[in-house]
Amino acid sequence: MLNEQDYMLLAAKGITEQQLNQQLADLRAGFPFLELSAAASLENGGIYAPTPEVRKAYLRAWQDYVSNVEHEVVKFVPASGAASRMFKDLYAFLDGESDIPDTDFVKIFFENLPHAAFLQDLDCKLEELHGKSSAQLVEEGDFKSVVAGLLGTRGLNYGRLPKGLLKFHRYESESSRTPFEEHLVEGALYAKNAEGKVQLHFTVSPEHRSLFETLASTASKKFGELYKAQYEISFSEQKSSTDTIAANADGTPFRNADGSLLFRPGGHGALIENLNDIDADVIFVKTIDNVSPDSLKAQTVEK
Repeated sequence: MLNEQDYMLLAAKGITEQQLNQQLADLRAGFPFLELSAAASLENGGIYAPTPEVRKAYLRAWQDYVSNVEHEVVKFVPASGAASRMFKDLYAFLDGESDIPDTDFVKIFFENLPHAAFLQDLDCKLEELHGKSSAQLVEEGDFKSVVAGLLGTRGLNYGRLPKGLLKFHRYESESSRTPFEEHLVEGALYAKNAEGKVQLHFTVSPEHRSLFETLASTASKKFGELYKAQYEISFSEQKSSTDTIAANADGTPFRNADGSLLFRPGGHGALIENLNDIDADVIFVKTIDNVSPDSLKAQTVEK
């Protein structure tokens, strides 16, 4: 039974009572598994591998296409994914009883920390917090201060930031890049038209939108000069009308402590609404963490 507060929440989200009831019915009935006939392969046609000659023909056709400034090309990047799952082992170490690395994951983390893309930022923050670098803290056996400096709110806050804003790739000739910045580079390599325009659209979470917009302002200038590109970057947020009701084991709506209905954001499939709002002739869709460093970009972008 829904109350007045429930109806107000549904109206605010743009979800009808009929849609709510259908969601609950689906959760009670369960969802059947998709029956697969075989794994995709070259032999059964599930994977297509064009010959070098055909690839060259495709490349020429694409270059001809983007040379026409009337053709609208957009790179669409779902970028709201949180990084918290990436650090679950580090959180376990931080909350555990051992003060020294006691799992293979944590040991490997500290072995490779000197090569991390975020090392310079981390050392600056640790100097601010403890007056010591990560190397000095590790030498003293204070491993947990290093992890806290990386994940905690007083540190770099990586545990609460989206993956798109983390330093992913380290370069000797320039500062490290985030996945967001790598997408700008990729966009300039295969989605730039004859006038140099590169259009990218990122879906982000509301609480991080301003951080993305700030990075977009500086990164678009930096890579615009480097790749002779004029970036047009836009953002949207996953629509609350695609949220899904949480249910109890008996199929009734789950409620928070204050009695309100609990909704959870839909998965990437819910972004079809945002994708549908993009007016373009060709749209490249690629998730935020599906990026490669410059040394491997030839596997992504063929010239």
